[in-house]
Amino acid sequence: MTPTPHDAVAILAQQREDLTLALRRAEQAHCLGIIDHLAAKIRARCPEAVYVAFDRSGEHRTVTVYGVLGEQPSPLAACPWLWDGTETGHPLNEIDSDIILDIEYALLPPTSPVWAFVRRNTGMDGSSLLELPPADRAARVAELIRGHHPAATAVIVDSRAGGGRVVGVIEERTDGKVPAPVARPRLSRACDDALTRLVAQVFLLPPLADRHLRAIPRDFTHPYGSSVSDQVRLLLLPTA
Repeated sequence: MTPTPHDAVAILAQQREDLTLALRRAEQAHCLGIIDHLAAKIRARCPEAVYVAFDRSGEHRTVTVYGVLGEQPSPLAACPWLWDGTETGHPLNEIDSDIILDIEYALLPPTSPVWAFVRRNTGMDGSSLLELPPADRAARVAELIRGHHPAATAVIVDSRAGGGRVVGVIEERTDGKVPAPVARPRLSRACDDALTRLVAQVFLLPPLADRHLRAIPRDFTHPYGSSVSDQVRLLLLPTA
């Protein structure tokens, strides 16, 4: 049967929607890739680097980089400054313009997932901190999960729930029985938020998705009553 004009318009509208979604996902993956590459360049010159202090203001949202900081040693202590752009001979001086341009580009789209790495810098008025992404996201997911479920070997993740929510944990069994997913994992709010961001990034980056995501067990029932689709996956955790 020949499609009617109405059917043809509906088909084209759906194709446009699908292409728009694919373009947005590709743009988001590109932004993540830029920051991952920048983080590798920074850590190659300053292994202790954890944050980049910057400001993004003005009509053109130009980025000003103030420096690179290390991990906060305690809840009440300030993050140590590792580079402020003025130290002669520091290795990071070689890529100071790369840092600015990469941050500007990665934060340009309003929907960029890199915004999840940004928080207010309480130690410096008018500036923000960009937390560098972990070098190995799957290892970081394993670390966070095993802080609450030490016997975890895998997690079940749903890319529809906040981008990448953990909806089940599979724990190693010592009685010889087949492991069954633990629904509604026992996670703190901060841990759950961090996992949502990390898992969403694994879904967005094709190399990571191909490496770490697998089909879910057939007997899995979504704990929140949602349907199970190709957006629900098993994420294997690296061994400790």
